[in-house]
Amino acid sequence: MRCCACLFQQSLQCSPSKMAAGESNSRSSCLNLSTPGPLGNAQASNGVHSAPAGNAGSGAAAGGLNRTAGSTNPQPGLDSDVAVRVTPSAQHQARQAAGQSAAAAAAAAAAAAAAAAAAAAANSESPGGSASNMTTSSSACSADTAAISSSLPGSPASVLVYREPVYNWQATKSTVKERFAFLFNNEVLSDVHFLVGKGMGVQRIPAHRFALAVGSAVFDAMFNGGMATTSTEIELPDVEPAAFLALLKFLYSDEVQIGPETVMTTLYTAKKYAVPALEAHCVEFLKKNLRADNAFMLLTQARLFDEPQLASLCLENIDKNTADALAAEGFTDIDLDTLMAVLERDTLGVREVRLFGAAVRWAEAEAQRQQLQPTPENKRRVLGKALGLIRFPLMTIEEFAAGPAQSGILTDREVVSLFLHFTVNPKPHVEFIDRPRCCLRGKECSITRFAQVESRWGYSGTSDRIRFSVNRRIFVVGFGLYGSIHGPTDYQVNIQIIHTDSNTVLGQNDTGFSCDGTANTFRVMFKEPVEILPSVNYIACATLKGPDSHYGTKGMRKVTHEAPATGTKTCFTFCYAAGNNNGTSVEDGQIPEVIFYT
Repeated sequence: MRCCACLFQQSLQCSPSKMAAGESNSRSSCLNLSTPGPLGNAQASNGVHSAPAGNAGSGAAAGGLNRTAGSTNPQPGLDSDVAVRVTPSAQHQARQAAGQSAAAAAAAAAAAAAAAAAAAAANSESPGGSASNMTTSSSACSADTAAISSSLPGSPASVLVYREPVYNWQATKSTVKERFAFLFNNEVLSDVHFLVGKGMGVQRIPAHRFALAVGSAVFDAMFNGGMATTSTEIELPDVEPAAFLALLKFLYSDEVQIGPETVMTTLYTAKKYAVPALEAHCVEFLKKNLRADNAFMLLTQARLFDEPQLASLCLENIDKNTADALAAEGFTDIDLDTLMAVLERDTLGVREVRLFGAAVRWAEAEAQRQQLQPTPENKRRVLGKALGLIRFPLMTIEEFAAGPAQSGILTDREVVSLFLHFTVNPKPHVEFIDRPRCCLRGKECSITRFAQVESRWGYSGTSDRIRFSVNRRIFVVGFGLYGSIHGPTDYQVNIQIIHTDSNTVLGQNDTGFSCDGTANTFRVMFKEPVEILPSVNYIACATLKGPDSHYGTKGMRKVTHEAPATGTKTCFTFCYAAGNNNGTSVEDGQIPEVIFYT
């Protein structure tokens, strides 16, 4: 099906005539009216109306557009749309009408067309007839009709063209959808125009109030509400013409026309005019085209347009491909709120020093946008609360010393407190989050290996250790440890997971925790998840410094965790870890909980 806009444009140009009685595919003739008339039909500029084609009782005007008998079945191999050439004798007939009234001149022009049609029909029936004799270009047709119009009184040469009405186009469209699709961006029957865009890019787009009101509550209120507009021209400077045409295309035909360059402006337009079905198509298009290099840009737009589902997908993509997303060009273009929404996530899969570097790059771009010099003070200023979301305690002392400590963005007091946090025990309080990030999605799980809690487990610098294995691949993110029996207390602790066969430390964290004196367990987390493979032996190790604590008894050699949603079972098997052990075993001791993701 050809574009409706093209069909409309073609109806204003010279085109082959096909107006025989009974034919369903009516088209505009070379002899066509130039100005629109009632119900979208055209009227003669000289005031004369021609009769509808195919009417047996029509006059010369209608007859001039009908094929003669026998011409409805063209010769094999010839195009059925034959352009009717106006012959010199027909031109002479028109010139003879120069002294007549305007009405008579129009009748003479129609008679000339009738003569031309008869000549063409006779030519098509003659044995010597050929396609070259029958068909002519639209430019030749335009030249001949210009010659006719130049002979009319008061008419400038090559300007006035007598055109036939767009008649019976409805018969060529077998469904309501086809008929409405024909009206898209079409002057036929239009009763309102929109001036879309601004400046030199403004486009004047025809539309139909009824069609728009049927598809949009906003348009319905605009045209039929209590404060309905009566204007026939409506300005829309905040809408892109391409996006508005995409909206109209959808309202008229249910067809979706969106692409990478127009999807965001179309989404905005669909929201503005409350067309949720088109919104859904735009969001689905964005989902299919979501990648690491555009995740931040789409996240900003999803937050702007209040699309929580799209925003969630963008964040998940950033979690999985954090390094690539941060390196993308669009990252530095996001707003501060979007930056903070990302930095506060626990599921980013990147080391903290790289997050700091990305935040510095964003601060440089933001300072430029605010026309500020990219000094350390201005970078800190534009980062604002986002700086507090960078988890400096998760860096190694070497990473911190080589980067953030020398950046000038942190104050001297912050640098000193972080260095003390890295190097001394007990560790001083820092103003930055020390909770590890975990690049794993899903529900956090944990198992408890003791059935009962008792008092007084002492520490003398020796590690508590327990050996374990699992039946499936998991990621351990921390341990649950017992605290003091003497009330609220702070402990210093070093936790490790060691590969038993190679004695390799796979993960560790030198940190601390506070307890409240109860028999509860207290979380101590690794800086990064530790991958645990099935049927491989590992050692869980915790070295505590602090007062006597609670401990567990009635330990279990096998503990199984079953996921409530899927029923997946993760089975832990515990064994005594020989060597430098503070006394922890399968039966009793420390390290009562293992915290993990599947």
